[in-house]
Amino acid sequence: MAKQNNTAKQNIAAKARTQYTDYMVKEPMQLMEFLAAKMSDASRTKLKSLLSKRIVYVDSVITTQYDYPLQPGMKVQISREKGRKEFNHKLIKIVYEDAYIIVIEKMQGLLSVNTERQKERTAYTILNEYVQRSGRQHRVYTVHRLDRDTSGLMMFAKDEKTQNTLRDNWHDIVTDRRYVAVVTGEMEKDAGRVSSWLTDRKLYVYSSPTDDGGKEAITYYRTIKRANGFSLVELNLETGRKNQIRVHMQDLGHPIIGDGRYGLEGVNPIGRLALHAFKLCFYHPVTGELMQFETPYPADFKKLFLKQRNNNVEK
Repeated sequence: MAKQNNTAKQNIAAKARTQYTDYMVKEPMQLMEFLAAKMSDASRTKLKSLLSKRIVYVDSVITTQYDYPLQPGMKVQISREKGRKEFNHKLIKIVYEDAYIIVIEKMQGLLSVNTERQKERTAYTILNEYVQRSGRQHRVYTVHRLDRDTSGLMMFAKDEKTQNTLRDNWHDIVTDRRYVAVVTGEMEKDAGRVSSWLTDRKLYVYSSPTDDGGKEAITYYRTIKRANGFSLVELNLETGRKNQIRVHMQDLGHPIIGDGRYGLEGVNPIGRLALHAFKLCFYHPVTGELMQFETPYPADFKKLFLKQRNNNVEK
């Protein structure tokens, strides 16, 4: 039985790989130049069309930039799936897509999924509309969530089997999931660990240093920078509880700026919650390939550490 399951998995992985034409990069050049060399019969207009249709991948990430700089060792893939429509939305950026999963970067202010109380457009409904262009039977399936006011990387499955695989094996499949935040005050330690038991009372999550019947939550942090009365902190979750990072930063006495629920009232210099999921690494639930995605720290986070310093210089 185990042998049959292994064979079936290998067949599915092989099928997933045959959906792409693979090319290995051997010398530095721009993406358009590389495509022209590999597809000598295709016109420049045709090559631009491949990029605009979002079917060209560089190291497993959809790439539409014609002058993207390639380096030796990179892998360029062209999807054989036809008719994919270009996706444009101000609150969502698709960073990777294949037959089984979609990885997106969600902007702040957008709910991940609908709730019983809130019926509005969400990342889930927007992506559903997108995949249904290929057929009404297509849809996305929720795997995990980000708070409305948290931006960053998150993943959806494109079928129920893949959703179950990801949910049931989340801690084995996901190898690295990190956030960056700007918190009030200067962090006392360069690195540390926060552990508590969290109880969700719907509108507020309460934290206890001892087991009071809540769920244990563990967060690791590393202080990257201190300036202007703020600290830039990188966070790594061992557990994934609701509002975990926001509550744990409050526990440390350094709440995240812009956090109206667990933070300091009126401390919102950039007009948003300063929390961003910048890194997501996992083994592909079908092919087993290690997938690694990372987004830059938000520009307004960085500006926060420079703004006051520049004003002081001017004074």
